[in-house]
Amino acid sequence: MSELQVNATAIAYLVSAVLFIMALRGLSSPDSSRKGNVMGILGMFIAITATVLNPEIVSYGWIAGALLFGGGIGFIIARRIAMTAMPQLVAGFHSLVGLAAVLVAGAAFLNPIAFDIADAMGNIFTASKIEMSLGAAIGAITFSGSIIAFLKLQGLMSGTPITLPGRHVINGALALAIVGFIGWFAIDQSISFGPVHIFWALTALSFIIGFLLIIPIGGADMPVVISMLNSYSGWAAAGIGFTLGNDALIVTGALVGSSGAILSYIMCKAMNRSFISVIAGGFGGDDAGPAAGAAEEKPYKQGSAEDAAFILKNAGKVIIVPGYGMAVAQAQHALREMADLLKSEGVDVSYAIHPVAGRMPGHMNVLLAEANVPYDEVFELDDINNEFATADVAYVIGANDVTNPAAKTDTASPIYGMPVLDVEKAKTVLFVKRSLGTGYAGVANELFFRDNTMMLLGDAKKMTEGINKALD
Repeated sequence: MSELQVNATAIAYLVSAVLFIMALRGLSSPDSSRKGNVMGILGMFIAITATVLNPEIVSYGWIAGALLFGGGIGFIIARRIAMTAMPQLVAGFHSLVGLAAVLVAGAAFLNPIAFDIADAMGNIFTASKIEMSLGAAIGAITFSGSIIAFLKLQGLMSGTPITLPGRHVINGALALAIVGFIGWFAIDQSISFGPVHIFWALTALSFIIGFLLIIPIGGADMPVVISMLNSYSGWAAAGIGFTLGNDALIVTGALVGSSGAILSYIMCKAMNRSFISVIAGGFGGDDAGPAAGAAEEKPYKQGSAEDAAFILKNAGKVIIVPGYGMAVAQAQHALREMADLLKSEGVDVSYAIHPVAGRMPGHMNVLLAEANVPYDEVFELDDINNEFATADVAYVIGANDVTNPAAKTDTASPIYGMPVLDVEKAKTVLFVKRSLGTGYAGVANELFFRDNTMMLLGDAKKMTEGINKALD
């Protein structure tokens, strides 16, 4: 490759890296997220184009086929996927990134000369062994962990923590074994471990530990798992970037890995969780809480759409708390219409978003943006929690765990210590939910049975539309 071509590729990768950084900055705020998304797409387009135009490529058949096949699948999924399934979709995508890292590492191991990571005799350079084994290990952990997260979020596996006796000892032993195998592999690649080469042994152990790390994690901690796996996928990509000598992959992986780690830390802080405890698996998840059936035997007040409309119309200040139930029912547009009707009557309306509402960071913000809810009306927990004491109505639409007062009072609860929205301090709480069942964390919400709570049982969209009809 000529010096001019090398420089052109390097400049293209640099431009794409800058665009990725600007994309992350744009995605940090709802009002700039669309622009940030466009920058990210443009940066990826430039990076892929620069890679594909590399003159060292001798055949474009497989590359074109992979781009068409993968791009076609991605296009179809993007068109068909509902926002309610976005968390498991993200988990699924993370699994593919991890698997890609394992496959590339395996290909480089089997044919190191083609990857330019070995001498003429086929002996892999020590630095390349470390990069390759780290990429494979992190990729394998990402793949198996993401598959378990997908199954839990999709409902194909119970969201209740599945704990194994002595799991921390087992995980610790596996982690030490993987580190030891990486060191062993770096020293002498010719050593075999029984019938399986040491490289494949460390890869297999990484698949196992990824599985064991995620199955003990319960539904309450799933948003942290999503951001954590996002970080893992980035580091896996960065490791493989070193193996391939691809600057764009290194920079992109480092950006994804570091931003995912920072987000995981922020999420843990928002949930009053220990980051180490969550990634170790099963924090606070041994007690699944009381059964939904037991909760329904307690007395509670139930109202209708007309009752709710009367209360809302006579309120001076209303705080809306959207949750996963709103996403399932696709009620965001009806909710914005309700807010517009209330504002036309002089009611002060705002939205309160919990950091982990919706099983994925930012899930509720995206749904409200889709419904064109003004950004200046949407507030996060720390900015609005004190306002509930002055609100006439808290309209909770499918947000269960993040509004449960048990998080502040019940030391035996799996969600104890997690900061929640203080909706119970409002004069009246209108709680829209299909039933009195537990939330994703498996904990009954004692707010249902408070004297100032009126349960509006039914589909969130139909109930909100009924309220709109009564308000109009």
